[in-house]
Amino acid sequence: MKLRNTFHALCLAGIVLVSSCSTKKDAFVNRNWHALNTKYNVLYNGNLAFEEGREQLNESYRDNYWEVLPVERLEVTDDIKLDSEDNNPNFERAEDKATKAIQKHSMEIGGEERNPQTDEAFLLLGKARYFDQRYVPALEAFNYVLQKYSDSDKLNEATIWREKTNIRLSNEELAIKNLKRLMRLERLKDQEYADARAMMAQAYINLKAPDTAVQQLKIATAYTGKNSEKGRYFFIIGQLYNQLGYKDSANLAFDQIIRLKRSTPRVYWVNAHLQKLMNTEITDHNREELLEYLTWLEEDRENRPFLDKIYRQIAVYHNTLNQDSLSLAYYNKSLRIARNSLQLLALNYEDMAEYHFDRSEYNTAGAYYDSVLPNLPENTKKYRAILKKRNNLEDVITYEGTVQYADSVIALYKMSPSQRETFFQEYIDQLKAQAEEKIAKEEATLEAGFAAFGASKGGKENKGKFYFYNISSLGYGKTEFKRRWGNRTLEDNWRWSNRASGQASEIVSTEAIGGNESISSLTEDQKYSLEYYLSKVPTDVEIIDSLQRERNFANYQLGLIYKEKFKENLLAAVKLERVLSSDPEERLILPSKYNLYKIYEEVESPLAAGMKDNIITNHPSSRYAEILLNPRAVLEASEDSPEAQYARLFELFEQQEFLRVITGAEESINRFTGDPIVPKLEMLKATAIGRLQGFKEFREALNYVALNYPNQAEGKKAQEMVAEQLPKLEPNGFVSGIDDTGGNWKVVFPFKRSNDEAAVKLMNRLKESMKDLRYSNKVSKDIYNLEDEFVVVHGFRSKDYALGYVELLKNNKDYRIRHENFVILAANYKTVQIHKNLEDYRRLNLTPKP
Repeated sequence: MKLRNTFHALCLAGIVLVSSCSTKKDAFVNRNWHALNTKYNVLYNGNLAFEEGREQLNESYRDNYWEVLPVERLEVTDDIKLDSEDNNPNFERAEDKATKAIQKHSMEIGGEERNPQTDEAFLLLGKARYFDQRYVPALEAFNYVLQKYSDSDKLNEATIWREKTNIRLSNEELAIKNLKRLMRLERLKDQEYADARAMMAQAYINLKAPDTAVQQLKIATAYTGKNSEKGRYFFIIGQLYNQLGYKDSANLAFDQIIRLKRSTPRVYWVNAHLQKLMNTEITDHNREELLEYLTWLEEDRENRPFLDKIYRQIAVYHNTLNQDSLSLAYYNKSLRIARNSLQLLALNYEDMAEYHFDRSEYNTAGAYYDSVLPNLPENTKKYRAILKKRNNLEDVITYEGTVQYADSVIALYKMSPSQRETFFQEYIDQLKAQAEEKIAKEEATLEAGFAAFGASKGGKENKGKFYFYNISSLGYGKTEFKRRWGNRTLEDNWRWSNRASGQASEIVSTEAIGGNESISSLTEDQKYSLEYYLSKVPTDVEIIDSLQRERNFANYQLGLIYKEKFKENLLAAVKLERVLSSDPEERLILPSKYNLYKIYEEVESPLAAGMKDNIITNHPSSRYAEILLNPRAVLEASEDSPEAQYARLFELFEQQEFLRVITGAEESINRFTGDPIVPKLEMLKATAIGRLQGFKEFREALNYVALNYPNQAEGKKAQEMVAEQLPKLEPNGFVSGIDDTGGNWKVVFPFKRSNDEAAVKLMNRLKESMKDLRYSNKVSKDIYNLEDEFVVVHGFRSKDYALGYVELLKNNKDYRIRHENFVILAANYKTVQIHKNLEDYRRLNLTPKP
């Protein structure tokens, strides 16, 4: 009986269980069974996965405290993600659980949802998609909650999440409108109200309205119950006040964070202290107090994770007070431990680059600027500014190297023989001392290692045995070999190799002795030979004069770079004054004076008036004197500007007036010396020379541009052409072996340029013949050299067609054109024009073979 009752009870329970699984029955058991299953099974696991994913994002996310923080700690990329592409596994699991809850436990009966947990499932679905940066699908989920579940207690939360998504989709105005309506029509919990205000603040930040964003964040801090959010909101308020220029108000916001102490994340607390220090001007009254403040932050053990930023602030403090050694030490400390903050690395490298640039250490500054660029996002204003500065610095390095080298050689040239001997002997003694010190250090290191090994068990066992097993003998042998032969590479004929080949670490430059080699390239005898160094000093006056000209030009270019590109007026003035005091070429005197006048005028120096009088008195007919006497009239006369002159010359170039281009360019170059237009004029002149005189003269002209303007765009283009294009143009042979029935052929009528009227007349008649005879060929007049020109009919598909056209012109009664002419393949015509070797072509009388 008992067994029967148990069986009946189990059957009844099974029937109830099966019937409750149905999502189509609106019964008490069904509703509650699906609600409980959704809440405590599917959604529970989904929420766990969601929180794990969110925590993982928080741990991996790194805020950039050098810019205004986002209200929400979420790293957003510009990549567009698809539903199935590279998703976070935790959010993917949360989405799967939410989808399962909707698919298996939703009870939509009669158009109404009977499972009270389904709205939470849709909300979880939207949140998972939001944090996976799939904002459009997330928006669909939040909108479904708002449209379908009008009685849900999650409507306010869903609205806030929807507006967060709208902000991510750059719909800030819509988000602000919807959040204002929410706060006006609905009764929100304190945390919901804080979240709504915070998201409105983010929208206003995106819309570049920081003052309005500050007001929203202040309300959010008053209503939020999470101290972590309070700390973040106060920090953003301080940053926005800094952006607006209200440093006192910003410091009040940072003080609010400091008062929170350990109840807010330490990162906000430390950065609040640092921001306050950045906003405080260092004076004689507070310098000691600020140093104590920084030292306290540095020595606090809890601040160890933030020492990279603290060290940077200490470095900035010492840099402001011109305490160079301390500043560099702390910058290097910050760099050593700044692993995750690219912005911090970029700032440190930039400060160190500026430090070395100000001290004329341009190679070192350039290396630091090179380190800045990889730590900045590309295609940003900052990146482009640093890149431009680095490229400008390249010019500085080149010209400063030229000046340093010339100064060194000229200084040695001016020394008496005894002074030179003393100078070089001191240099040799210094090299020997360095070599001996290095060997002594190596020997001490080896002996210490051998002694330690000898005291060990293995060392004691090997003592007194075969040479290579005896650690002392082996150590002595290694040291003696290295002292005698240096660091040798394992290779055949090693004894005949340059002893210095293995000593690449010795980079002592010999610029100071007038050479272009490095110490590592010298043999042992040369390295310590007084006679060798004395023989390297030039004694030819022409070489010294050439170095002086190079130095003056380099100083002039440096003056312009410092003035125009770096806005370093003091450095620019020093360079230009040195040009004028060094017996410069005539072409450098006037532009140097004018640029000095502009610098003196800008810094309001009393020297400006004297320089102006000097230019007007000594160069009265110059363009610069015209500008100084009547600036308005000269500016209005735009047809006389360098740009207008270049445009006129370029127009002449297109008209093949190459001789006028060359002479006009030379005149303009002398007139506008120092103007940025000069390299362009030189390049135009070189091209005109090539078109008029041929390949050899073109190569010389290009080399001149490349050598004299190596750091200008035109100079670099000339270098590229010399290296890449000229070798392709150099062959001057003629093409043969092409079938007469193929190719591109031309008919050429040669004329003397003195008979240009006849050439123009023929060209017009040929154009008429093209139209009358229905030919599609083109006719042109091409300059060959100073004396000759061609009228050319282009585009015959074979030699026979070209000869047939000539014969037709000769016999047609309407034309009777019997001028001297020849037929030539297009490739050969190009060679003739490039190398000006028409006589060679005619002498060969080249005829393509069938």
